[in-house]
Amino acid sequence: MKNQVQLITYVDRLGGGGLAGLQSLLAGPLRDLFGGVHLLPFFTPIDGSDAGFDPIDHATVDPRLGDWTDVRQLGKDYEIMADLIVNHMSAQSAQFLDYSAKGGKSEYNGLFLRLSKVFPQGATEEDLLKIYRPRPGLPFTYTTLANGQKAILWTSFTSNQIDIDVTHASGQRYLTRILDAFAEAGIQSIRLDAAGYAIKKPGTNCFMIPETFAFIGELAAAARTRGMEVLVEIHSYYRKQIEIAQRVDRVYDFALPPLVLHALINKTGRYLKQWLAISPRNAITVLDTHDGIGVIDVGADAGSPNSPGLIPPEELSQLVEQMHANSANQSRRATGAAASNLDLYQVNCTYYDALGRNDRDYILARAIQFFSPGIPQVYYVGLLAGCNDMGLLEKTQVGRDINRHYYTPAEVAEHVERPVVKDLFRLIHFRNTHSAFGGTFSLPACPDTQFYARWTHEDAWAELQIDFANSRATILHNGDTGHAVFDLFQHLDMMQ
Repeated sequence: MKNQVQLITYVDRLGGGGLAGLQSLLAGPLRDLFGGVHLLPFFTPIDGSDAGFDPIDHATVDPRLGDWTDVRQLGKDYEIMADLIVNHMSAQSAQFLDYSAKGGKSEYNGLFLRLSKVFPQGATEEDLLKIYRPRPGLPFTYTTLANGQKAILWTSFTSNQIDIDVTHASGQRYLTRILDAFAEAGIQSIRLDAAGYAIKKPGTNCFMIPETFAFIGELAAAARTRGMEVLVEIHSYYRKQIEIAQRVDRVYDFALPPLVLHALINKTGRYLKQWLAISPRNAITVLDTHDGIGVIDVGADAGSPNSPGLIPPEELSQLVEQMHANSANQSRRATGAAASNLDLYQVNCTYYDALGRNDRDYILARAIQFFSPGIPQVYYVGLLAGCNDMGLLEKTQVGRDINRHYYTPAEVAEHVERPVVKDLFRLIHFRNTHSAFGGTFSLPACPDTQFYARWTHEDAWAELQIDFANSRATILHNGDTGHAVFDLFQHLDMMQ
């Protein structure tokens, strides 16, 4: 993967022009900003119950967006990442409908995970209560199949997302078919979505157990033989992230978003610096994603009371409350039990609103991200410093839709002219082109009220210096003629 800023976007929500339209945007107002593009689920259909993460046909491009030829065309100019949705598929898929109608006589018998497969002798209350699920209730759906047979299906997320038995030959063939389709389309990186839930074993919490690590390793090896790099998406205790990072190509730094918020809101870089001193260097750094702002990633380990988090519990609670206050309580209306598609471990809000729409703090947040170890990825809403979409939330009642706005071409054209977005674009160009970022990261000593981050590569160097106490910041670096200063707020200062 190129060591340049990456874009992550839904194909249909940034300009609305499908794959061809997205390529035009990237050649136009978004020109020269990105080294690669993560296309969020573009499979059939893009508008299921979970915005494409419940595929009916994972190996087919939704025709409303284009086809595999369009994906290959985009891949000529950008490295493409796609999601391999490992854990589940849609209840409307041809495979499940066939299984529902034919049961044991279906060629897909064994593809879908039932409670009885994991607990053939039955499950005790203790067994069930051990199972980790990021939402309320147990991960099962009681149903009557089309053939009249009653079944308890394993559904980690929603009743429309039926878990796959990835240990069964049918499950393995299913995943192999998707890998082959990706490889043929020239996709260079895959993200393993929900991989932490893929292996279920009696007596465990069925989340990131040793067998899960082994499965991820096997799947990653299969991807690499097809020329694809693997990113694993796991929201979990920070030490588990460090462990995962040692076994895969790349992991997300999901701890970074709340730590940056805490630093800017509380005027201290203490916890942020502690994390960056030990964080995985093979990370994809983010501030915002298609999901919410993670909390579990900086909290204590729920399974081990003697394993504290990166932020103490009382300060983490205060941080969540401050995010709600900064967003005028809009995030509260989209988080937890306030909306469907519940995620207990995150706050649903745009990052711009979580910072109270403070333009200078937003640029500071991006500067910290771009100077943190790893390759930065910018979500399409965050790219345009987007605000909470309360209209979409009201329409769908899906909490995460608050941060999944559909931008028209006119809106894109309007937002790229905003000073905060112009300064973000300048910062992206700096991160992409300065050779220092190909070298070594360090944290020069400074008080907790300040944050210094430095990159050096041979004679090239760049250093971000932030004084949280007075919200001042600068980037010092070696320019073409020696010591230089990069103005973080060029367009914002012109407005004053």
